Formats: sequence, structure tokens, C-alpha cells
Amino acid sequence: MDETDKKLIACLRHNARASLSELSLTLGLSRTTIRTRMERLERSGVILGYSVVLHEDTMVSPVRGLTFLRIEGRGTDRVLRKLTGLPAVQAVHSTNGAWDLIVTLGTETLEELDLVLAEIRRFEHVANTETNLMLAAKRATGRDRPGGRAGR
Repeated sequence: MDETDKKLIACLRHNARASLSELSLTLGLSRTTIRTRMERLERSGVILGYSVVLHEDTMVSPVRGLTFLRIEGRGTDRVLRKLTGLPAVQAVHSTNGAWDLIVTLGTETLEELDLVLAEIRRFEHVANTETNLMLAAKRATGRDRPGGRAGR
């Protein structure tokens, strides 16, 4: 993957629905070159697919947070099994540094989030937690990203 592929992927991250013409103008390449590169990235498994982020996605779990967990001893696998059984858990990532796991949580209310956090804190091997609430999403769209154009 070269720099042009990285720029193409960055453009698609901002707007996966961008037309070949839009991508061509943005990257200064022909539509054929853009299409060929996209097909190659798809075939090689770099691009697995395209998705849509819906407003409803945030409304299903309007209260969202990132919880950082420090695990004692060798209890990570047990904690992971317990986390995956909680409906509020949307994703779990291992990490390095002061924290061992980062958990994305989503609930209907702050009270539900508080209950989930209390449950996680009671898990055996969870030594410490820190939670940050996620507020407004700050994501550039096709209209407001640098160099983007309004309309189609």
C-alpha cells in the first residue's frame, strides 16, 4: 500500500459514498486509476466493505462511554468472557500502558450505565477502572471536511 492508497482510504473514511469523479478530483487521479486501486484494495482484503453510520445508531444507546480497565494477575481471559456477556458492551480492545482493556459501553440512561459500571467493578481481577462519557461525535463529512464540496 503506497501513499496514494492511504490518501484514497482517508477519503473513503470521510465519505464512503464519494463518487469516482469526486475521488478523482480530490486525489488528482483518473477515475480508472481510482477504480483500479479500490478493486485491488478490496481483493487484497485491505478494504473489507463499506458502511453507513446512521443517526439511529447513536439513539439506540444514547449514553455511551469508554471504560478503561486495569486487570490484576492473569485474569484477562475471565474478565473478557464476563464482558462479552453484558448487553451494554459494544466493543473491547486490548491496549498497552496503564490500562489493560478499553471497553465501549452503550446504554439508554445514565442510571443503566452506572449499574453496568458497578457490575464490571465487581468482576474478579478488575483492579481499577476509569470511564469517560462520549459526548457529541466530531466526524467530518463530505460537506465539512477540508477540500470537501457541498452537494452532489
